[in-house]
Amino acid sequence: MSEKECSLHKHKKHKLLRRIFAGILITLFIILIIVLIIWAILQPKKPQFSLQDATVYSFNITAPNFLTSAIQITISSRNPNDQIGVYYDKLDVYATYQNQQITYYTSIPPTYQGHMSVNVWSPFVSGTTVPVAPYNGVALSQDEADGTVNLLFKIDGRVRFKVGTFISAQYPLFVKCPAVITFGSRSTGVVVGDAVKYQMFQSCSVTV
Repeated sequence: MSEKECSLHKHKKHKLLRRIFAGILITLFIILIIVLIIWAILQPKKPQFSLQDATVYSFNITAPNFLTSAIQITISSRNPNDQIGVYYDKLDVYATYQNQQITYYTSIPPTYQGHMSVNVWSPFVSGTTVPVAPYNGVALSQDEADGTVNLLFKIDGRVRFKVGTFISAQYPLFVKCPAVITFGSRSTGVVVGDAVKYQMFQSCSVTV
């Protein structure tokens, strides 16, 4: 094969590769446009969470600034979409007081939520001698003595959305559920054995 023929062969090969590469890019672009159009038509809505109740088994401040607590909460999640499913790949629940985490993480098993369906979970959130910042320890002790403690139950997670056979990439999920726990003469709870149960029916803020 002459040098000229070899050069021509390489040129044709490079031209073919460029065409194949361009064809792949165009195909991917078309698929992306179709997915975006379908996504826009369906107008996906983020899941809706609510805190149903909280059952307090223990909530004790010990010197100097340690908290031991055990609380079981009931949280419901509703998928408001009639054509989109939700994969909850990771859900970690914990409690905070004045922006400080006061319990360990409790994981909820991964699950799938169908169209317009509701999931209900009842995880325990707890912590044994969890260190509390000095200023929060003082405030928490005072709030408990006054009979009202404002907690924030949080869920950090990862979700994916399913449209037909298409499954999206993972998105971070952040849920915040405020709860008011009352003690002593101000208590609004019902004694259940060794615990006190509080009805909440509190809507949660959701960020996806």
